Amino acid sequence: MKHIAYLAVLATTATALATMAVAQTADKKTLTLKGAEAAIAAAKAEAQALNAPGGVIAVVDDGGNLMALERLDGTFSAGANISIGKARTAVMFKKPTRFFEELINSNGKGRTVMTALENFTPLIGGIPITVDGQIVGGVGVSGAATADQDEKLAIAGANAFSPGTSAANDAATPVSYFERSKVDEAFSKGSILLDGSAGRNYMVHASRREKPGQAEIHTKDTDVIYVLDGTATFITGGTAINAKTTAPDELRGESIQNGQTRQIAKGDVIVVPNGIPHQFAQVTDPFLYYVVKVR
Repeated sequence: MKHIAYLAVLATTATALATMAVAQTADKKTLTLKGAEAAIAAAKAEAQALNAPGGVIAVVDDGGNLMALERLDGTFSAGANISIGKARTAVMFKKPTRFFEELINSNGKGRTVMTALENFTPLIGGIPITVDGQIVGGVGVSGAATADQDEKLAIAGANAFSPGTSAANDAATPVSYFERSKVDEAFSKGSILLDGSAGRNYMVHASRREKPGQAEIHTKDTDVIYVLDGTATFITGGTAINAKTTAPDELRGESIQNGQTRQIAKGDVIVVPNGIPHQFAQVTDPFLYYVVKVR
C-alpha cells in the first residue's frame, strides 16, 4: 500500500510539473514560404485591380527576415530596399508604417529624432501580418502610383490570411479580379491573365489566334477552352507528326494524323485532357478564347 501511495504522489507531482511547464510556454504562429507567396499574390492582384504603374512587394517574417520579394514591371530600382524596410519597420514596431510617417510629419510636433533609428523606414506602405492575434510577419510595398496606393497593396497582401488560421500554410487563396479594360488589353495581344504562382494548380489565359497553329501536346496540363468570339477547325486525338519538346512538359508537331475534327464557335466549351494532341487547323481572324489550364 505504501508503494501505491508513493506512486500516486509521484504521478500527482509529475502532472503538476507538466501543467506548470505548459503554463510557461505558448503556441507560436509561423509564417511559411507558401504564406509569403500568398501575400505577394494578393498584393499583385490588388495592383492589377488598381492599375498600379509598378511596385515592389516584400514579405518578412516576425523577425524582419526577408522571405519573398517580387518586383513588378516599371518599378524604380530603389523600390526593393524601400519595400523591405517598410515591411521590417511594420513588424519590429508592430504598427503600420503610416503611423510613423504621420508622426514625424506632424505640424510642429514631429518626432524627427526617430529618423536616426537603425533599420527604420517611416514611410507609408508597411503593414503587419496578423494571424490569431499574433504578428507573424509584415508586407512592404514601394513604387506604386502614390503612398496611399503602396499601402492599399500592402493591406491586400496582409489580408491574404483568413481569420483563425493557425499558420500561413492555411492562408486563404486571394480573390483575383480583372477589370474589363485589363481583359480587353489581354485579348488584344493574347496573354496570361493569371499565372500558376502562389501554389496554384491552374492558370487563366486570354488567348488570341489570327492564323492556324501547330499540333500541341501538354503532358501535365488539361485545357478547358471557352470560345469567346470567332470560329475554328479544331482537331483532337490521333498522332502528332514530328512532335518535339519545345518547353518543359510541352511538345509541338507539324500536324495531327487520324484525329477527330470539330467546328467550334462562340459559346462552345471543349476540354482537352493532358497528353491528348490538339491543333487549331483553321481560325477566323481574330479567334478569341479563354483557356483555363489545370495541372
